[in-house]
Amino acid sequence: MSSKDSSPPSTLYSNSELEKKNEKTDVEIANIEEIGLKESVFDDPNLSEYYKPIPEYEGYHRFDPTAVWTAEEERVLVRKIDWRIMAWCCLMFIALQLDRGNIGNALTDDFLTDLGLTTNDYNLGQTIFYICFLLMELPSQLISKKLGPDNWIPIQMTLWSIVAMCQFRLNGRASFFATRALLGALEGGFIPDIVLYLSYFYKGDELPVRLSFFWVSLTSTTIIGSFLAYGILHLRGVAGWAGWRYLFLIEGTITLVLGVASFFYLPPSPTQTKGWLRGKTGWFTEREEIIMVNRVLRDDPSKGDMNNRQAVGLRDLWRSLCDYDNWGLYLIGLLAYIPATPPAVYLTLTLKSLGFGTFNSNLLTIPSQVLFIINNIALSYFSRWSKERSLTSMMAVVWSLPFLIALEVLPGDVNPWVKYSIVSLLVAYPYCHPILVGWNSINSNTVRTRTVSAAIYNIMVQLGSIISSNIYTADDAPLYRRGNKVLIGICVFDIFLFIGVKFYYIWRNKSKAKIWDAMTQDEKANYLATTTDLGNKRLDFKFHH
Repeated sequence: MSSKDSSPPSTLYSNSELEKKNEKTDVEIANIEEIGLKESVFDDPNLSEYYKPIPEYEGYHRFDPTAVWTAEEERVLVRKIDWRIMAWCCLMFIALQLDRGNIGNALTDDFLTDLGLTTNDYNLGQTIFYICFLLMELPSQLISKKLGPDNWIPIQMTLWSIVAMCQFRLNGRASFFATRALLGALEGGFIPDIVLYLSYFYKGDELPVRLSFFWVSLTSTTIIGSFLAYGILHLRGVAGWAGWRYLFLIEGTITLVLGVASFFYLPPSPTQTKGWLRGKTGWFTEREEIIMVNRVLRDDPSKGDMNNRQAVGLRDLWRSLCDYDNWGLYLIGLLAYIPATPPAVYLTLTLKSLGFGTFNSNLLTIPSQVLFIINNIALSYFSRWSKERSLTSMMAVVWSLPFLIALEVLPGDVNPWVKYSIVSLLVAYPYCHPILVGWNSINSNTVRTRTVSAAIYNIMVQLGSIISSNIYTADDAPLYRRGNKVLIGICVFDIFLFIGVKFYYIWRNKSKAKIWDAMTQDEKANYLATTTDLGNKRLDFKFHH
């Protein structure tokens, strides 16, 4: 952590000075009031003392509750963060998806036949991957909190890329299962690590939109991967090797390069950007650091309660695991993505079964991915505009339901293009994952809980993936009638689940507000000074829904 002077920087102005400085226009003053003078917990001198960050917080030397800035300054700064931080995080996510998703492209090049595997072997391999992935979620998040995401993420990327490259030499069932296990273990925790890292730079309502960009990069990788696969798989027969072997080798090498570069690129925090690839003076000016730190803390003061290199203890871990107020979100994470996952995973095999060739099957996945991107971004922006999370996220399963019903009732000899259209629209559903990840983060209300809850939420998502991997089975192929009935049932249950979680948070807010609003200012100050309530259990915290 920096040892710079903790006194308020001289570049800041008081409210009266701002009104006089350079005879600012009404529009400029309105912009200042919109941002710098925005209502926050630091406005009340009797209560602000209980919300200030701890001295060990890495941005403490930039904390100033009197700081003000214009709306334009903040907009420009957020764009700068988007280009410096968010863009690179998307690039790293591309690396993850390139190595995680190319197994689907390999399937179209007789991958299973070459290795003597069955569909059930493939399902078991994916199950092994997801089990190892979820088992490493929490340990990875705890390691990340101790070492810092800026160190741990590049380590993960470098290690899994080496394993991905080694898939070039797969020779049967055992080696397939072994590499699936190693890839799952090394990639596990990457997503919650990234979410924790981004929370250092973005406010709560900004995070879901940025995470939608994050998952857009994932989908874009699927599109890019389809084009890469189209070219690379044509190498089949060169030096006597199958095309899918070159696919694993080449794409693993790309990830390795990005992993090594990330060691030198990622800064630890908004106030620690000096580095070899970032310059001797860092990316941001002193004033920009002041704005970054104070805008994030005013949005969520809990982000100042830990240092970014401070580990989560066992007691904190247990307390976070027992946080029942997040359990509804965990259950949503388990079930919300199941309805569309099996059709998406089997999309290339479905296309081959419909009579499309190896190369066309890869290219025909692109239209659904483009629509997926559009729906993803639109849903996240709508959620931010409407300030609605639960019912907006529910649109994912509402979208999926009619297409699942269509797959179930259509005859087996339906025109291939009709079935292709239905499956493509199904897998292009509006992805609510960015909203739910941000929702889970903001409802945690402490860095400790946020660190653990991000991992638990993603564990539940991976458990859902394990369930998904075993819904379409070989004895139900090729129409998967039984599997589609299961997906329809889960879809209907999900709709009631989203509604139930919303009503739960409404009830919790009313229960806490009834007590908090009845307190006098002195009683509130005494509560903040003496309470043992932590995180979202505090009476002054309202759940988002």
